[in-house]
Amino acid sequence: MQNSAVFVPHFHWDREWYEPFQVFRHRLVTALDTVLETAEANPDFRFTVDGQMAAIEDYLEMRPENRDRVVALVADGRLAIGPWLILLDEFLCSGETIVRNLQMGWAAAADLGGSMPIGYLPDMFGHVAQMPQILARAGIEHAALWRGVPGSVDGHAFRWRAPDGSEVRTEFLFDGYDNGLDVLLVPDHIRRALGEYAEMTAERWGDDPVLAMAGTDHNAPDPQLATWLRRASSDKLAITIATLDEYIREHVRDEVSALVTGELRSHVRGNILPGVLSVRLALKQRMAVAERTIDHAERMNAQWSQRDDSPFLLLAWHKIIESSAHDSVVGSGTDETADQVEARLAEATHAARAVRDAALAEPAALVPSDGYLIANPLPFPRTALAEVEVAAPPEATVLVATAADGSAHPVQLISKAPTVLSDEHMDASQLERVLRRIHRRELFGRLIDHYELTPGSLVFHLAEVPTSGPFDLLILRRQVAAAAAAHPGEWRVLTLEEARASALVPVDVPASGLASFRVEPSDRTAAQSTTFAPATATARALSNGLVEVRIAADGTLDVAGADGTVLHGVGRLIDGGDRGDSYNYAPPAQDVLVSQPTEVTVELLENGPLRSRMRVTRVYAWPAALSSERDVRSSQTVPTPVETLVEVRAGEPFVRVSTSFLNQCADHRLRFHVPLPEPAAVSASAGQFAVTERGLTAEGGWGEYPIPTFPASSFVSAGAAHVLLDHATEYELVGDGSELAITLLRAIGSISVNIHPLRDEPAASEIPAPGAQDLGVRIENRFAVVPSATGWQGANAVALAEDFRNDVLVARGTAPAEGHLPPDATGVQVDGADILVSSIRRVADDDRGAGTEVRLVAMSDTGSTVRVTGAFTEATTVDLLGRPLSATPVTDGLELALGPWEIRTVVVR
Repeated sequence: MQNSAVFVPHFHWDREWYEPFQVFRHRLVTALDTVLETAEANPDFRFTVDGQMAAIEDYLEMRPENRDRVVALVADGRLAIGPWLILLDEFLCSGETIVRNLQMGWAAAADLGGSMPIGYLPDMFGHVAQMPQILARAGIEHAALWRGVPGSVDGHAFRWRAPDGSEVRTEFLFDGYDNGLDVLLVPDHIRRALGEYAEMTAERWGDDPVLAMAGTDHNAPDPQLATWLRRASSDKLAITIATLDEYIREHVRDEVSALVTGELRSHVRGNILPGVLSVRLALKQRMAVAERTIDHAERMNAQWSQRDDSPFLLLAWHKIIESSAHDSVVGSGTDETADQVEARLAEATHAARAVRDAALAEPAALVPSDGYLIANPLPFPRTALAEVEVAAPPEATVLVATAADGSAHPVQLISKAPTVLSDEHMDASQLERVLRRIHRRELFGRLIDHYELTPGSLVFHLAEVPTSGPFDLLILRRQVAAAAAAHPGEWRVLTLEEARASALVPVDVPASGLASFRVEPSDRTAAQSTTFAPATATARALSNGLVEVRIAADGTLDVAGADGTVLHGVGRLIDGGDRGDSYNYAPPAQDVLVSQPTEVTVELLENGPLRSRMRVTRVYAWPAALSSERDVRSSQTVPTPVETLVEVRAGEPFVRVSTSFLNQCADHRLRFHVPLPEPAAVSASAGQFAVTERGLTAEGGWGEYPIPTFPASSFVSAGAAHVLLDHATEYELVGDGSELAITLLRAIGSISVNIHPLRDEPAASEIPAPGAQDLGVRIENRFAVVPSATGWQGANAVALAEDFRNDVLVARGTAPAEGHLPPDATGVQVDGADILVSSIRRVADDDRGAGTEVRLVAMSDTGSTVRVTGAFTEATTVDLLGRPLSATPVTDGLELALGPWEIRTVVVR
C-alpha cells in the first residue's frame, strides 16, 4: 500500500458551455481571485490552471491590476500555467490549429514567467495519433490525460507513441481529473478516506505516490484545503501539495513499461462522447472555412505582399483557437453559446479574408482591368478552373482565355446575366432623385460607361470596366435639369448593363504562384486546344475520361474509375430517428429507417467541355419528430426534396457531389452511404497530420456503448471507395463492412439527456438546445468520390484532398485596360509523394530577420524525399515552437528526407 499521496489543487475551466463565455468569465474572475488570495496567504498552497492560458488572459483582461501577483506566483513555482491557449477538441480542428494553439499558449505563458512543460489534456473527447509528436517537437516530454486510454494500460502512466515513433510519458488520470474530491468530502475524515482510496487503487500506483487531483469544473479549491491536508497527513500516509508538473517530475519513480501507439479513442475508462463529431453541422463547416481562409491568407501575405499583416492574422488565429475548445466547436453548449462560437469563427474568417484580399490586390495592380489574376494556394503546379464574369459574346462567337505567354484555353459559358437593371417611368420633376443614386461614376454596383439623353428618355449604359472615356456627374446634372425643364411630363429612365456572362476558365498556375489571363473572342480552332479530355454529359451520365457517373433509377450514382473500379449505389440516403443528445447518438426503440424516395427527377445543367453537371432531386417522406415518449418516430411525415448536384471536371479523377435540403424534421440522423464492391474490415481517415486506420468495432467497458463512429477531416477511405471531405465529420463502416456511411445531419434538442440508451450517466444537465435541431435551416454538404482499388495511397488521396478543398483565388486586375499581362510567377514549390504542406507563412527573427516558414508532413508509413524550391538561399530547421535546430545552405533547392509520418518545419530566407 502507498505511504504517500500528492494533492494537485486545480480547476477545470470550460470557457463556454451550458452558459455563454461572459457568464462563465464572471465566475472565473471570482475563482481566480480566491486562488490568488489562498496562495498568497499560505506558502504551502499550489495551483495548476487547467493547462490553458485563455483562463489567465480572460482573468487579466478584467483584473489587469493583478498581473504582477500572477507573475510572482508563477516565478515562485506555486502557480502552473500553460502550455495551451485553449483546451481544444483535437479531432474537430486541423493539425495546424493544434500547433498554433500550443505556440500561442506557450508564448502567453512565457510573458508571465514560463509554461508548465506538461501536455495537459484533461477532458478532451479522445486524442489524435500525432499528439505525442506535436508535444515532443515542442520540447515537451510529458502528457497527462483521462479519456480514450485503452484497457491494456493497467498502471497510472504509459508511454504514448505517435506514428513517427515520437514518445511522451503520459500520466493516466484513470479516475478522471477530479479523483481527489471524494476524499475531501468530509474534511475531518480525509485521512481515513484517502487510506481507503489508496488501498482500492494500489495496483495502479506501484511504488509511486497516489495522485489526487483536487479540483473540478468551474470552482476554486476551498481556501482551507492546505490546512485540511496538513492536519490529515501522517507517518503512515504522508500528504504533499504540488502542481501537476511537480508531481510528475519530483514524485514519480516507477519506470513506465506500458506502450500505446496512435490515437486514443477507447471507451474503457471514460466516455469519449463521439456524437459531438456530427451535432451542429454549421460549426464544423465554419471551422473548416476559417482554417482554410487563414491558411490562404498567410500564404498570400508571405509570398506576394510587401505588407506584414501579422496583427490581423494573430487576431484571426486567436479567435479560431478559442472556438476549437472542447465545449465550443463540438456544439455541446446552449444555443446562445453556439451562436457566439459561430460568430467568432465568422469574425476570424473576416479578418483573414481581409489579409488575403489585400495581399492579392498588390499583384492584381499589375494586371489590366480587362484581365484576371489567379493565385494558387497550393505549393505544386496545377491546372484549375476559375469562374469569372465576362462580356457575353454574340451568338456563335467562341471565347478563349489568353495567358501572358500567348497560350489560349477554351472558355465554357455557364450563365448569362440580365441586361436590364431597371426600367422606370416618372415625372420630369423626379429625375433629380434618380441622379442621387450615382456616386461619382458608380450606379447599381457598376460604372457608367455612357448615357443617352433625348426628350423624355434617359438611358444609362453600365459596364464593369468603362471604355468611353471620362464621365462628369456635374455635366450630367446640368444636362438633365435643362432637358427636364424643356420637356415636362412623363420620362422613361432605363438602366442597361453590358451583356455579362459567367464563364469557366482553365488556368495553368505555377506552384504557390500567380497567373493572369483575359477572355476574348477567337476562332474555333484555337478554342479547341486543351490539356485534358473534355467533360461530357448525356441524359443520365457524366464523364471526363477519368471518371464516369451514371444516374440510377432511384437517384443513386454508379461511379466508375480509371482502373475499372465501379461503385454502385453511391449516395443512398438513410434517415433514422435520434433520441440522443449533443454528446451521443441513440436510436429510438421503435426506429423507422427511410431509404427510398417517393419521387426522383434528373436535370442536366451543364454539358462541358470543362465542367458537366446534373441535379438529381429525390423527395423523401421523413417522420416529423419523435413521439412524446421519445422512443417512437412520428406517423406524421414531411415531404422533403433533397437536391444532389453531381459534377465532373476535365482532368479530375473524382466526381464532386453536394447535397442540399431544407430541414423540416426533428430528432433524426441522415447518412450518405457508399456501398463497397467487397466488404472492408478496415477504414482509414486523414486528419491532424496522420492517416489513421480503424476496424469495425470500438473498445468498450465504461458506461458508454462503443458505437464505431469515427472522425475524418480531409478524406475517408474504405476498400475501393475514397471520399474527399470539405470539413470534419463522422463516418462508420456498416453492414459488416459492406457500406461506408457519412453523417450529413444529426438533429437533436438537448445538450444531454438523463436517461440515454447508449450511455449510463448524463454527460451534462438536461438543458434544452432547440437550435441543435436545425429546423428551417438549409443543410448543405459537399464531398468528392474517388473509385480506386489501389487504396488511399494508390488513389493519391492526400494530394487530391488538398486539390478538392483549395480552390484557386481570383482577383480582377486593376491596371489600365488592354495593357500587357504580367508573366507568371512561382512561389514556394514542394515536390514529394504523400507530402502535406500544412503551412506557409511569414515569420520574423530578431537575429536573422524575416523569413518564410514551411511546415511539411510525410503522410505515409515509408516517409518521403522532399524537394523545396523557391527564391531563398538558406534554410533553418526549427522545432514546433520556432526555435532553431540546424541551418543548411541552399544552392539549388532544399532536399529533405522525412521519416514516416514526420512533421518537419523549416524557415527559408
